[in-house]
Parts: sequence; C-alpha cells; structure tokens
Amino acid sequence: MTMSQMKTIVTGRKKRNIPEGTWIQCPGCKSPVFNKEAEKRLRVCPSCDHHMYVSAHQRIAQVLDDGTFEEWDGNLLAGDPLEFKDSRAYTDRLASERKKTGLSDAAITGCGMIRARRVAIGVTDSQFIMGSMGSVVGERLTRLVERATEQNLPLIIISGSGGGARMHEGILSLMQMAKVSAALARYDQQGGLFISVLTNPTMGGVAASFASLGDVVFAEPKALIGFAGPRTIKATIRIELPEGFQTSEFLLEHGFVDRIVNRAKLKTEIARTIDYCGK
Repeated sequence: MTMSQMKTIVTGRKKRNIPEGTWIQCPGCKSPVFNKEAEKRLRVCPSCDHHMYVSAHQRIAQVLDDGTFEEWDGNLLAGDPLEFKDSRAYTDRLASERKKTGLSDAAITGCGMIRARRVAIGVTDSQFIMGSMGSVVGERLTRLVERATEQNLPLIIISGSGGGARMHEGILSLMQMAKVSAALARYDQQGGLFISVLTNPTMGGVAASFASLGDVVFAEPKALIGFAGPRTIKATIRIELPEGFQTSEFLLEHGFVDRIVNRAKLKTEIARTIDYCGK
C-alpha cells in the first residue's frame, strides 16, 4: 500500500489535486506564492519584494496605457552571416528561441502612450538568447532612437539583458553598441529626453552602452547590473568583492543609478519625469 493510499484511509478524504501553475516559488525567498496574487502584484513577491522575471510583452502592458502600443520594425529578422554553429546551428537556435518566447528577437520597439503622453519605447528580453545584442536588436533600437529624434518624443528603454554582444554574429554584433550609442548622441544634441530603466539582469554590452546613457536612470530593486558577472571578476582579479556590489542599491550609492523604483510605481515615475523635464 502506498503512502497516499494510507493517508486516504486514515483521513477518510480523497487527495485533491492542485492544478499545475496555481503556485510558483519566489526566486528570492523561496516562498510559495499564489500565481494570481503574483500577477496582481506585477510579479513582485508579497513576502520579500523580489521582482520576478516578466516578458517584454508584459513590460509593455505594465508601462503603457491599454491598447496604445504600436510596434515598429517587427519584420526585421536575424541572418546567419558567419554560418555559426556551436552545439547546434545558429539558425536552429533562432527558430527554437522564437517558438519558445513568441518573440522574433530579443528587443521589441515601438510607440505608445504613458498616462496620455506619447513616447518611443524599447524593451529587451533576457529569455531570448539572454537578451544579447545581435544585429537586429541594434538595428531596432537605433531606428527607435532615430524616430524619437525625428518626432521629438521622449525615449524609454527598459533593459533586461543578461548577455552582451551576441557571439553568433561576431563583430557585426559588437558594433551595435557603438551604433546605438551614436544614435543616442544625436538624439541628445536635439534636446531629447532618454529615460533608461535597468532590470534584473542588465549586463554585458547592454550595460556598457545604451543602458548607462540615460538622462535619467531608474532601476528595479535588487537588480543585477554590471559588465562581467561577479564570478568572472572574482576569478580574474582574485580578491574578495564588496557584498552586493553589482546590485542596483550599491550602484545607487555610487551614483550610477538615479533612483530605485518599485515596478508598481514605474509608470507613474516615468510620466512624472517627462512632465518635470518639460517633454
């Protein structure tokens, strides 16, 4: 007799099956969280305030007014100029990532309204090859910045990228850092307002280029932000690193971040900043 059958005899009750996905585990405190409660709180843990992963589409829904998003350049698709292959071909990896995430690449760009203020917005998603910056990501973001310049729109980029330049595209990927940064320089010369939002994680070439160039830089609580990961740095320089030195809280203390903003307040803070800067 199994333990489950014994419990049924002792209690006189049949085991009730809990539908899959009803509960999730918080990655921060490991506590069980009712999934509907997590969704209601924009996937922020009610126990420890850990900001869980949300997709690029969810970010857009959380920040923009309902029904106002218009996607730009969604038809751009990555090629395979190097015919790159590691454990599998790059083309196969791209197809798998598109099926898994529902994204065509690691960035979504477009325009929409934030509390009735029209903005240009881009979001990167760490689920698509760690949010790494390939040629499509760089081109979409560059065109986003150029359209924001032409239309005199406030620019919002929400970064969630655990990867830097995408190795599958070699130097074509690496050059996107400079390309997006150059577009931002021209945008700045025209008096544009760029609000950069750093989420967990924002690393590599993304952190070393456009994500750090905002006129105003917001970050979510306890986000991992930096260039190389802490284990890589420790193995390279072989010294003990300050505790939490790549968290948004540490970077706020050292002037890299202007403000830490809870996810539930982000939309309001962006709208307030746009008004304050007269945009």
